[in-house]
Amino acid sequence: MTIRLIRIGAWLALAAIIFVTVSPIGLRPRDLVSTNLDRAAAYAVLSALFVFAYPRHRWTVAALVILTAGGAELLQLLSPMRHPQLMDATVKAAGGVVGLFAGILLHSGVTRLLSDRRE
Repeated sequence: MTIRLIRIGAWLALAAIIFVTVSPIGLRPRDLVSTNLDRAAAYAVLSALFVFAYPRHRWTVAALVILTAGGAELLQLLSPMRHPQLMDATVKAAGGVVGLFAGILLHSGVTRLLSDRRE
């Protein structure tokens, strides 16, 4: 049941990020810290969620997050109010890679902790 909730959360987070990336500027949430930090953090959390949701598919998760960073940025071409930037996609992809490694470390630690408790 828990893995199912994590998977639903990961896919909902992906949908939310794509919506925010493509929607008009007025519908975007306000930045909490800085635009680049918010972008990187969103993709880091997304990546970590997908690592927990699909722990045996780390390379697929990495590809999904990096391709989403670039693809969502390109989708902005469909909106006259948005302007895709290579730097934005790079920041998002970098956040995703950081989240991937953090997710792998956290997942390994949680798995080890749970297996130690069972013994």
